[in-house]
Amino acid sequence: MSLAVSLRRALLALLSGAIFILTVLYWNQGATKVQAYNEALERPHNHRDGSAFPIPVEKSWTYKCESDRCLRVSHHGKSGKRVSFISCSMTCGDINIWPHPTHKSQLSQHTHSFSVEDVQLQVDTSHREVRRQLQLAFDWFLKDLRQIQRLDYGGSASESAASESSSKLRRHVDSQSPAATLFGATFGVRQAGDLSSLQIKISVHKSGDINFSLDNDESYQLSSSTEGHRLLVEITANSYFGARHGLSTLQQLIWFDDEDRLLHTYANSKVKDAPKFRYRGLMLDTSRHYFSVESIKRTIVAMGLSKLNRFHWHLTDAQSFPYISRHYPELAEHGAYSESETYTEQDVREVAEFAKIYGVQVIPEIDAPAHAGNGWDWGPKRGLGELAMCINQQPWSFYCGEPPCGQLNPKNNHTYLILQRLYEELLQQTGPTDLFHLGGDEVNLDCWAQYFNDTDLRGLWCDFMLQAMARLKLANNGVAPKYVAVWSSALTNTKCLPHSQFAVQVWGGSTWQENYDLLDNGYNVIFSHVDAWYLDCGFGSWRATGDAACAPYRTWQNVYKHRPWERMRLDKKHRKQVLGGEACMWTEQVDENQLDNRLWPRSAALAERLWSDPSDDHDIDIVPPDVFRRISLFRNRLVELGIRAEALFPKYCAQNPGECI
Repeated sequence: MSLAVSLRRALLALLSGAIFILTVLYWNQGATKVQAYNEALERPHNHRDGSAFPIPVEKSWTYKCESDRCLRVSHHGKSGKRVSFISCSMTCGDINIWPHPTHKSQLSQHTHSFSVEDVQLQVDTSHREVRRQLQLAFDWFLKDLRQIQRLDYGGSASESAASESSSKLRRHVDSQSPAATLFGATFGVRQAGDLSSLQIKISVHKSGDINFSLDNDESYQLSSSTEGHRLLVEITANSYFGARHGLSTLQQLIWFDDEDRLLHTYANSKVKDAPKFRYRGLMLDTSRHYFSVESIKRTIVAMGLSKLNRFHWHLTDAQSFPYISRHYPELAEHGAYSESETYTEQDVREVAEFAKIYGVQVIPEIDAPAHAGNGWDWGPKRGLGELAMCINQQPWSFYCGEPPCGQLNPKNNHTYLILQRLYEELLQQTGPTDLFHLGGDEVNLDCWAQYFNDTDLRGLWCDFMLQAMARLKLANNGVAPKYVAVWSSALTNTKCLPHSQFAVQVWGGSTWQENYDLLDNGYNVIFSHVDAWYLDCGFGSWRATGDAACAPYRTWQNVYKHRPWERMRLDKKHRKQVLGGEACMWTEQVDENQLDNRLWPRSAALAERLWSDPSDDHDIDIVPPDVFRRISLFRNRLVELGIRAEALFPKYCAQNPGECI
């Protein structure tokens, strides 16, 4: 009996031991799977708003360059160093930046690895304001590099960290000599590459002007060379704006390699670059839907990287008046969607200052005299008379293009005074400028005809615009901006507005006769053709009656291929009158949730068209494979920075360049 008990105890002990061993093996296997899975994923990548998403590392694939094309090869189960897709792409074939440089570029095949902590800046200029602005730009350059390297930080933390870093840099700079300043990035956990330092020297000796002008010299030259374990990058420009573009190019010459988790760049490089067109714009309508300051800043970051230089802020319209005026807060009280969907003076100033760091000018627009709704419906209560007419009038299709109706009163002097005060505020917030936008389109003469017996209602429209121009001059300390922009309209088809003072933003079709007439009449023009550069088109009708939609969808290829100056066969004289172009995002069917993917990368296609305007002998809507390759990589760069850019094609096509096209 005792023997049987002993045997049972022994068997039970053996069974318990076996279960324990199996359990340990099972959990070790699970831990191995978890570890392998974790190695196959990058750490979460943080958006500017603090949300996170994982970016997969393609451990199963390596890439090799053959005939200027990266070929995908299986790396599963193999030992040895893997070549990542981005490292192959950046060293295989032509320079892989967007927009393509207009002049020459040379890159070595040899590359270096480094971490953001290795980056230093030397500013060589005698212009104090230029030095200060470049240091701010460098601060945000480091912040973007830190995000590209996927070092841990959240959106809100990064904002405060960048602010603190910027403050420290400014304090350090003020104690230095005016000619040269040296400082570097000293935050984060150091990861060693083969460089001990990457020193960026930016030299600006010619212009000390940091105010935006269409006469700004935006050219720059960039070169890099290796001395031992130090990489020296030199950016030389005639102005802050050219230097800022050089910094954007440098950012695109740097990439993150997920194999060693370090930043990489070229051992030697040379780039000489300058834009073909002076005005390279993007318009956002913040009236039909409200967009947060952060979403606008995110848009500006992408603009700076793609070298777009004018953010046209269509601030108000009939649907809402979100701007809180210091002099006339009633406009927002009656016109904003809600108290939280408004912009303060500080908001506008903050956006303008942030935009300058990225080389982007903010051009605000208070559209007038049409597109004025409930925000103006308070004049009688203040003893100012009717500031606007036809507000909310029905049937709306008789008196405006889309509801609600509203048009400013051209015979009320208080209307002009309010406009003057608005212009003063916006000029103070956005800084000195040689270009200002007055709006001026789609005036419905039937609206005014109900109130006035004038036989020449178009003349009344002309008088309004001339009065608005005079008020703008008063608001700008008695000096009229060199270029006062208005939208193309039936009014600009006449010679009412002096071509020496007014520039016309042409929104109609690219084949319309007005394109030729405006140039023949001597106007400078900004092209925004609805059939190519209206990014809101192609999403169907949003109302039951009327023409509520433009179609079809404008693909990035449509945007890229549009070269109206070539199609129109402009001579040298008329081509000089083309200041540039602008993509427009009207927001009847767009809010903050869709903003990034509606704008990008299509706006980047416009950026290259206006920066380098590459020649194009291909059929309509056909772009070369090299363009596909470069814009695909640029789209990925935007995603790295937390911008939710639209996908261009299946990821398989991105992994296998040239196969799908």
